[in-house]
Amino acid sequence: MAELPIWSKASLTAQALGKTDPLTRAVVPPIHLSSTYIRDPDNAYSSGFIYGRPDNATVRETEAVIAMLEDAEGGALLFSSGMAAATACFMALEPGDHVVASAVMYWALRNWLVTEAARWGLEVELVETDDLGKLQAAMRPGRTKLVWIETPSNPLWTITDIAAAAEIAREAGARLAVDSTCASPFHTRPLQLGADIVMHAATKILNGHSDVIAGALCARERDPYWERIGRIRSGSGAILGPFEAYLLNRGLKTFFVRAAAQARSAATLAERLSAHPLVSRVLYPGLPQHPGHDVALCQMENGFGFMLSVQVKGGETAAIGTAANVRLWKRATSLGGVESLIEHRASIEGAGTPCPPDLLRLSTGIEDPGDLFDDLDAALAAAHR
Repeated sequence: MAELPIWSKASLTAQALGKTDPLTRAVVPPIHLSSTYIRDPDNAYSSGFIYGRPDNATVRETEAVIAMLEDAEGGALLFSSGMAAATACFMALEPGDHVVASAVMYWALRNWLVTEAARWGLEVELVETDDLGKLQAAMRPGRTKLVWIETPSNPLWTITDIAAAAEIAREAGARLAVDSTCASPFHTRPLQLGADIVMHAATKILNGHSDVIAGALCARERDPYWERIGRIRSGSGAILGPFEAYLLNRGLKTFFVRAAAQARSAATLAERLSAHPLVSRVLYPGLPQHPGHDVALCQMENGFGFMLSVQVKGGETAAIGTAANVRLWKRATSLGGVESLIEHRASIEGAGTPCPPDLLRLSTGIEDPGDLFDDLDAALAAAHR
């Protein structure tokens, strides 16, 4: 990473590292849409750009902001989706490599690992990575090449000790990759805790406005593995488009304000819902009774994130009925936007899901937390009539 001014990450993010247009002096740089670039008379490319599939100036500008947020000395790469970013990490491995991954994680990636990774010659083992004993037992020194953890894990919000997992991976000769989508750089910086790769579904809170599909990878250092990931992005055409990169950069400018507000609201809702007579359990790492609370205290800062789940008394019927009766919360998938979303996850994930049928996943936005609670309270009451 280039040397940056000694301003806070909040200031650097708000001004997108201070980037302006050198030609017009505009405070918002232009979107670079060109798919191709002029070659020099001697056949060189002194601009540093050749073609739009492997590289783009607007994408680079946004990558620089995300790399700064994650303290990523190896840099950042933007992808066309979170799934494109995540699967590139596995495609960069060799046939026969052993992978250990969190048993509870983003369902689409879990499905890919279970159904498609074998086609790449990978052996995938899913374990409860919040249990360090189980993680240690799953390692095969010399054969395990990648440990993939998600923390907090979606949608049960279990917490894996990143520093301990990094040490376990390192002892076995493996890399540690962390899906930090729901923690975000506002709460956790895994590279500083020993991880090698950080993944974000940038669609979520990094963009924050539910209008971009994007993924990001950040690296602790540049090495042959990271270079292979870059070649995979280029060869498969998985780079983020310039307009999406521009929107993502615009969303990042308000990231610190949004993330702080959403974490405060989530904590308020978790506390109030814990005492609700129609809620049997609240899953949120900020609650003292959460099994991963002590670890979260050590590796998270500025709160515990914007996501929580509730288990509703009355089972699946009551949970679905509650979601059916909300007015302010939106019944939709995804998470991290400024609008609050509610979803019955077991219905989405289907057979084999570890998600309890009475669980509702809540993505807290920036609405008034009192209004959000009142809307859930009314919906819970309506579902139990």
